[in-house]
Amino acid sequence: MAIKSILIIEDDRFIGEMYVRSLKHEGYDVDWMVDGNDGLVAARNKQYDVMLLDIMLPEKRGTEILQLLRGEGKDLIPNTHVIIMTNFDQDDESRLAMQHNVDAYLIKAEITPRKLLDVIAKLEQA
Repeated sequence: MAIKSILIIEDDRFIGEMYVRSLKHEGYDVDWMVDGNDGLVAARNKQYDVMLLDIMLPEKRGTEILQLLRGEGKDLIPNTHVIIMTNFDQDDESRLAMQHNVDAYLIKAEITPRKLLDVIAKLEQA
């Protein structure tokens, strides 16, 4: 599956701008939302190939967005790969429960734009 469109839901301006710049440079169509409510609306209104989802967001947390889109047996975004991007260290049980509904779980402090592009490339091959 060729990945073309990416939704970033990230409130940190520096990180968001860095990801947008890197992804657009590689030819992806990128939309960026800085709060959870806008991100949820965008995810529901447009089909994306990948969603980069921060956990700690204003208005609505990433975990809430994930629950509304993929929780309790529903999948409102069946063709979208979800990548969690966080610096929030969760307990193992919460992380495992969340990982069940996502394609990758990345710690922001450990990820560079190049590594992110590599993760997205692996999703394309899957």
